[in-house]
Amino acid sequence: MPAVSVDHYENFPVASLLCPAALRPAVTALYWYARTADDLADEGEVAPQERLRDLAAYRTDLLATARGDAPSPRWASVFGPLGEALRRHALPLPLLLDLLSAFEQDVVKQRYADRAELLDYCRRSADPVGRLLLHLYGVGDALSLRQSDAICSALQLINFWQDLSVDTARGRLYIPLQDCIAFGVEVDALMARESTPAHRELVAEMVGWARQLMLWGAPLARRVPGRAGWELRLVVQGGLRILERIEALRFDSLRQRPALGRGDVPLLLWRAFAAQP
Repeated sequence: MPAVSVDHYENFPVASLLCPAALRPAVTALYWYARTADDLADEGEVAPQERLRDLAAYRTDLLATARGDAPSPRWASVFGPLGEALRRHALPLPLLLDLLSAFEQDVVKQRYADRAELLDYCRRSADPVGRLLLHLYGVGDALSLRQSDAICSALQLINFWQDLSVDTARGRLYIPLQDCIAFGVEVDALMARESTPAHRELVAEMVGWARQLMLWGAPLARRVPGRAGWELRLVVQGGLRILERIEALRFDSLRQRPALGRGDVPLLLWRAFAAQP
């Protein structure tokens, strides 16, 4: 499961003391695989077609690595450790491909019609992270996978509502257009970061949606064994705390990005211990 931060692929618990030492090489390899692909899709001043070409080459190297063939030298520092993790832990290749598909989508798609469409993106951009980590922890029953998906999708949604000011400045809007229409919020006004009562009501609705998903998945933390379960409790509490931060801004994350700080740590630890949302 991702760690307390809900900021992109910093979610991997690569440096956490709660991550079992035996799994750290695999978790680190997964982190760099996702981090590098995310950067190819999103960082720097690069034309969309060039990004897509780079991601296609990245996919080719992934498939070569999965077959046991030598990938290109371009991302040797990524696919060397990932190949070892694939061999040692039999990581499910479809989950790694799903992540790439979401990165490719980010290059070409900036609007989402409805919640189902956005959740399909979360299914590929976020849910594979939880499923890969559960695979490493030896957890694979159907209920646990569904609850993992709920937590990871919630984290992705929370990231969207936290980064509303950042994404709109880059021309992206993850709030479903159907919800914008329902609340009478003009997309152009959102993209111009015009704060209105209607927009804040819309964000409040999005916050409630993410919270509901997170709370449904939260019981998984009590079934994941050992330190991984404590890691997951912190994940849940970190995500819920970000939602509280957005609420404290009166849901105006369109103009100000909320974040967690050191002052939140004692509260998160207490809530994780108490297993209370």
